[in-house]
Amino acid sequence: MTTYRICCYRRRFRPASNDPPEGIVAVFRRYAGGGALMSPKQFFRFLEEVQGETGEAAAASAAATQKYRGIFHMKGGGIAANAFFRFLCSADNPPPLPQNLGVHQDMGAPLSHYFIYTGHNSYLTGNQISSDCSEVPIIKALKKGVRVIELDLWPNALKDGVHVLHGRTLTTPVELIRCLNAIKDYASTASSYPVILTLEDHLTPDLQAKVAEMITRTFGEMLYYPRSETMEEFPSPEELKMRIIISTKPPKEYLESKSSVRVRDEESHKESTNEGDAWGTEIGEPKSQPNDDNSNLHDESEHFHEEEDHDDSEQKTHQIIAGDYKSLIAISVKKRIKGQMSESLKHDPQQVTRLSLNETSFEKASISHTKEIVRFTQRNMLRIFPKGMRITSTNYSPLLGWMHGAQMVALNMQGHGRALWLVQGMFRANGGCGYVKKPDFLLNSEELFDPKASLQVQKTLKVTVYMGDGWRIDFHRTHFDVFSPPDFYTRVGIAGVPADTVMKRTKTIEDNWTPIWDEEFVFPLTVPELALLRIEVHEYDISDKDDFAGQTCLPVWELRPGIRQVPLFDHRGDGFTSVKLLMRFQFI
Repeated sequence: MTTYRICCYRRRFRPASNDPPEGIVAVFRRYAGGGALMSPKQFFRFLEEVQGETGEAAAASAAATQKYRGIFHMKGGGIAANAFFRFLCSADNPPPLPQNLGVHQDMGAPLSHYFIYTGHNSYLTGNQISSDCSEVPIIKALKKGVRVIELDLWPNALKDGVHVLHGRTLTTPVELIRCLNAIKDYASTASSYPVILTLEDHLTPDLQAKVAEMITRTFGEMLYYPRSETMEEFPSPEELKMRIIISTKPPKEYLESKSSVRVRDEESHKESTNEGDAWGTEIGEPKSQPNDDNSNLHDESEHFHEEEDHDDSEQKTHQIIAGDYKSLIAISVKKRIKGQMSESLKHDPQQVTRLSLNETSFEKASISHTKEIVRFTQRNMLRIFPKGMRITSTNYSPLLGWMHGAQMVALNMQGHGRALWLVQGMFRANGGCGYVKKPDFLLNSEELFDPKASLQVQKTLKVTVYMGDGWRIDFHRTHFDVFSPPDFYTRVGIAGVPADTVMKRTKTIEDNWTPIWDEEFVFPLTVPELALLRIEVHEYDISDKDDFAGQTCLPVWELRPGIRQVPLFDHRGDGFTSVKLLMRFQFI
């Protein structure tokens, strides 16, 4: 019994049950033919028909059951219901993604054919007004598989060195060399595929020359040099393995763009926190965790400063000194033409480039220039980043960008919440290498994809949520409720194109550390290639906001069928030690 003290008396609750849910018992009975034991032949039939496993995979699963047979003193090679249940809940029944396949997509296509794990303001430890700048968040991002790192370059106080910081704020700077060394040391920790370094350059010509020397000396043979000033097609991730790629505006073009009149988005002072009922109201920080203020004030096209005009002699000197710097730029950034989105999205068949848009500009463009964006991203790179006045640590939904083929949908990696969970879920695909091949329909130049079009259902996903476990191990017994065991429920849904986006929930199981729901949910999918399965567990609180108890996000196109144990992650995206769900996935 579990005991909780309330004032001068005690409440007792039944201990968590070790018995399998009825849904699991029903599966066992079906494949055991109604007997007490499932024979090896019957078990292999279960593996083939339910788990989708044959050959070596099935043999490995069968071998793994040996340890559970011993626990229950089985004879004759049979498996009892409890042993079968133990196997399904164990690490021997791996999560529903094909990690064993590693990187399994074609990596020989141009970079523009991939979604790329992209960070924004990668150097900030917290809020974007007064937090520290450091190489530490860069290291954390690279360890999690992020492949695009952004650095804002500014002169130091003496104008003789280069700092990385969010300009015109109170953020404390970090030396550029520390960031470069961190990138060099950790670039290949999580993935061997290239790291793209996007530079936001606010430097004088002589400091650009210093940066060129610093980058060349630090990265050495890791640095990728473009074959010429213009490329007709980007190289592939496979070709660029273990390389560092520089992306920024060519010096002269950057100088010209900074002297133009700054235009602020009319919506920049409004922060959107309501992403719709299906998306869900953003949850706060969980109990007993520090509250990170990761506000975002930065915007590539909306700086809080303007560069003074330079005369012709300065521009000439700028071009001469910046020659080495310019030669490092492998992915050149296209100058956006204010008020002329169609012109900005024109693609040159002789040259590929990158365009950057803040989220508000992109949202507007997606309404009036849908097919132009899709066509542009088939050969060129598009980077989307948070608007300038996101000051309460939120991120925007990445889905709209992916639907239009945007490769670099940049989010604040310190901006924990549902938007970042989706990004983490997307890049669990393809072995977690940070590059996910775009669906073929986004690359079809003959028939351009329209995210708003009404489409037929292509696939139906059926999800069964059997039960959850592990909170009693990873959490203190009074973490959720002081006077009783927790009351858990699970939310399950799809994030994808508008027609597929939905969120559902189970009933609440009261006073139980090991809740059994045994509920099924069906999701018709019109674009399964862009669908992410969202899973969240919460603890119901009648008098306060429900407590967060775990989450995960899984790419539907990589889901393995069968009954699988699904590990859950905390608010920051770090895995719990023991918390997991037992679920079944079927495509019907």
